[in-house]
Amino acid sequence: MRTDQILTRLERVFARLDREPERPAHLQTPQMSRHRVVLLGSTLAFYLAIVVAVLTTSWLVRLDWQVMFFRPYEQWPQLHAFLDYLVVLGQRGPTAVMVAAWLGWRSWRQHTLRPLITLGVALLLLNITVGAVKLGLGRLGPHYATQIGSAELFAGGDIFPSGHTANAVVTWGILAYLASTTVTRRVLSVVSATVSLSVGATTVYLGTHWVSDVLLGWSAGLLIMLALPWFEPLIAGAEARVFALRERLRRRLETGTVPVPVATALTPLLSAGGKWQLRLAGDAAAAGAGGAGPQEPAAVPVPATAQAAVAGPGHAPVPRPAAHVPGRPHLIRSERTPLTPAGSRRPAHTERPAGRAAARPATGG
Repeated sequence: MRTDQILTRLERVFARLDREPERPAHLQTPQMSRHRVVLLGSTLAFYLAIVVAVLTTSWLVRLDWQVMFFRPYEQWPQLHAFLDYLVVLGQRGPTAVMVAAWLGWRSWRQHTLRPLITLGVALLLLNITVGAVKLGLGRLGPHYATQIGSAELFAGGDIFPSGHTANAVVTWGILAYLASTTVTRRVLSVVSATVSLSVGATTVYLGTHWVSDVLLGWSAGLLIMLALPWFEPLIAGAEARVFALRERLRRRLETGTVPVPVATALTPLLSAGGKWQLRLAGDAAAAGAGGAGPQEPAAVPVPATAQAAVAGPGHAPVPRPAAHVPGRPHLIRSERTPLTPAGSRRPAHTERPAGRAAARPATGG
């Protein structure tokens, strides 16, 4: 393939990724059909049969010990390194992160939270069901077995059923469950089944699980995947509540913001070089006159930049009318030294003549 053809295909791929996210016209939601109910019942019967076979120390437990004595990890040592990496596909942490990243991208593209919520519900069911059985039966693994031929139950272990196997079935099976088309769903079903079977067989090869652990892990994961359609109403309700909460928060933010014209007018007033402070001189003057009466607030100059901001762009600043002060007799203010840019206009108290009156003339500035 030539270089220009490769570049052309890459441009098409990036152009497809850069498209505006679109929600498909119809999202296929699996229904609880009769076929699925039959599969669910058969898997549940198989699950219970394995539990009973282990509890009664039947032929399945003898098979577990025979495989253990065979020691597969010593038979094909060249596969050991590869299988150490393959078993990671069943670990909950790495697989959940990878699948959640993919489903998160799908949620953004389709404007829906259903993929992520479905994954969360499936993992929650997995933790509850598998974890309860693990802790309840308390089975020890092959490396910690104490009595040959025993089922090693109620001994404080936590390997029955296999968590790696059940997690592989659920984590990779959720991709097939959420597939948009029938063909894609079938292909992903085959892929997820292959991965889960490989992970289960790998745990037996490494000697970390009995054969019965893996069989029960496959059954536990498949039960969760088959029962997911029953939780679709819960998933839809959770999605609706999340979107409703988002809309309420958006409306609150929109109603709580300051309008743009007001913010524009207040900007020059709150800037470092144009801070103007309103002063009310009534109380101060009344206190200086010894309670002679309330005074009118003094007019404060407003800068031209603030007037222009209030008036809006393209308008001349509106002149501010002078404050009207009603006529009344002047009052003699208390003795204090007024300050001017050139300093005080009056001499200090020590240089005054002894017989000079202390009060200022009524016409003084």
